[in-house]
Amino acid sequence: MKRMIISLLMLSAISLTACQKQFQGDEPKPWDSTTETFTSFNDDVDAAFTTYYKHALGRMGDPMPFYDKNTGDFKILYLQDYNNNKGSFFHPIWALSTKDCVNYENLGEIIPVGTNVLQQDAALGTGCCYYCESEKLYYIYYTGENGACDCRQVVMRATSKDFVNWTKDPLWRLSGPEFGLAKDDFRDPQIFEDTDGYHMVISSNLCFAHFKSQNMKDWTYEGRFNMIWDRMLECPDVFKMGNWWYLVYSEAYKDSWSRKVKYMMADSFENLMRCFDDPGAHWPKDDKEGVLDSRAFYAAKTAAKGDDRYIWGWCPYRSGVTYHDKNINVGAGKGNEPNWSGALVCHKLIQHENGTLTVGEVPAMEAKYSQKRQVKVMDSVNYENGTISGDGYVLFNRLGTHNHISFTAKTAGDGDWIGVSFCRGSDADRYYSLLLAPEWENGRRKINLEQEGPNGDGFIEAADGYIFPRPSDNVYNIDIYTDNSVVTMYVNGDYGFTARIYGIYKNCWSINSRAGGKVEISDLTVSEY
Repeated sequence: MKRMIISLLMLSAISLTACQKQFQGDEPKPWDSTTETFTSFNDDVDAAFTTYYKHALGRMGDPMPFYDKNTGDFKILYLQDYNNNKGSFFHPIWALSTKDCVNYENLGEIIPVGTNVLQQDAALGTGCCYYCESEKLYYIYYTGENGACDCRQVVMRATSKDFVNWTKDPLWRLSGPEFGLAKDDFRDPQIFEDTDGYHMVISSNLCFAHFKSQNMKDWTYEGRFNMIWDRMLECPDVFKMGNWWYLVYSEAYKDSWSRKVKYMMADSFENLMRCFDDPGAHWPKDDKEGVLDSRAFYAAKTAAKGDDRYIWGWCPYRSGVTYHDKNINVGAGKGNEPNWSGALVCHKLIQHENGTLTVGEVPAMEAKYSQKRQVKVMDSVNYENGTISGDGYVLFNRLGTHNHISFTAKTAGDGDWIGVSFCRGSDADRYYSLLLAPEWENGRRKINLEQEGPNGDGFIEAADGYIFPRPSDNVYNIDIYTDNSVVTMYVNGDYGFTARIYGIYKNCWSINSRAGGKVEISDLTVSEY
């Protein structure tokens, strides 16, 4: 009997070891010589995001950046979202610091949630931080949210002398009904400074509320100005850049291609407010409703150091299926709303000669991704001497966890397609492609995220796309950065597109053309950090 028990224990140990080996995602494999699809059972659930920041114990929501002249760095406040938020108490305000918009230090929690279910700030919402030079005092104006109170959302504030120790001001608040505005939608305060003092813009129900102050403390209601039709616009950010005034906002229009970060522009703040009276007449030229990125970049705000302005938003995570299921990349999908919160993404804000805005690569990115990798062709169809033609592709060796892909593509004609595919292997029935597709209206291009392959569903509506002008010479200088599952693509340094693609790690990738087209590839490099 004793021998039988020992044998059974040994058998159990062997079975357990076999199980562990079977599901061990990092067991030694002949990576360099194979092209089969690798499925990670961890993917990036527990992985560190250092470029596109995500806290190990949760996710990032609604960044609130500002440049701190006292310390010479950017501070990015954000709403900390946990996997399991505690009932009525959620989204404390945490903060990061960065000098280069690429490497971040977490400063921890700075504004805690309330401690009583009846407190107005049981949960916290978006706001802004501003330093008052005359008082030598930091102010955070934020949203206090509690459905059990008379007003679900009000504007509250806290102050600090050192950005470390913060004191809430429980006797001060702004609420919508005081000014004939909504009691449930009154949130996301944003401060900016002009020659006549401080201004604050607050999102309310289908309008923006405008306040002014001479001392950062006492605010006077100046009136309201319109939003767009029946669309709720949140996370407003007003700033002047060169000769132009801008209002960046996020359109909370659920289940719609239009749920994106956008902007309006005018030659003065007064005219900027009037833009929304007839938005169709005032959307920036050559942009579709002033769109700055895809649906995978949301709740963005800006901050500037000198003449350089950057914009931070979050890239939503996807859920609904297990992480080793290849369908995770459309888990939000087919038109459904992306999840709230994710990883922090930063772009450089590019101002063009006519005043229009686009997003480009943060200058410090290339230096961070400095370790060159070997690039090998693993397979190809209709590929010869750097040219892909017809329905062709060239498949390259496996990528790492954090990658920078850089190459130049030249198309033979205005209507030719360029594709870059991830999670692609010789056995893949589905893979995920960033496509530079012809958009025939006004001779433009559109970047789409699509699920391709024999069993692919095609266009992923929940990501939608980004439209930009087609270069007259049909030359595209492409830089793609990945940090675990977050991907950004930049075209000619002036146009950016964010996506969430799970499964990039340890899988092959390809550059493609479509039937009838021809794409010349040159200067291809891959590096990592």
